[in-house]
Amino acid sequence: MTETAPRSQRSDALRNRDAILDAALERLTVDPRASMSDIAKAAGVGRVTVYGHFASREELLEAVLIRTIDRSKAELATVDLTGDPIAALERLVHRSWRIVDSFHRLLGVAEEALSNERILAHHTEPMARVQALIERGQREGVVRRDLDSGWLTTCFHALLHSAAGELREGRLAEADADRVVATTVISLLTASSAG
Repeated sequence: MTETAPRSQRSDALRNRDAILDAALERLTVDPRASMSDIAKAAGVGRVTVYGHFASREELLEAVLIRTIDRSKAELATVDLTGDPIAALERLVHRSWRIVDSFHRLLGVAEEALSNERILAHHTEPMARVQALIERGQREGVVRRDLDSGWLTTCFHALLHSAAGELREGRLAEADADRVVATTVISLLTASSAG
């Protein structure tokens, strides 16, 4: 057998894996209960191929979540965090919220299927970025200092994810979500502090 055959098989496998991840994101966004068979059909592959790449629906879901977070990290890396910390936080909130809003159905599926610890483990880098900005704001005296930066970072992410849940449940109007989320996060971070 030539070297070309294994290389070709590897590229076919990578193409199949990408197609499965794309299909899983699309199907789970439309139908959070989509089965492995539904995803296989949407990807144009057989169930055996899907299970060849992902041993379980949970494993596939985590792979889709990781891929989505990685793409989101690349997008968030383009946000200008220089200058006034509050203006930078507003830019970060708006961009972060748009990303969360785009994938709020996937987040809902992930929250049902994966533990909170597993979901948070994939948010380490984005959370560190937010915390660094909050700490800069605290040093410059524009972000409250009566609460720990780690706690404020947790609240930042919790608010975004809670807003996504409210949007899914229809308790937060799509047209108001961007303004409501930004206003809530900024008011939490800038509330007058005792210290």
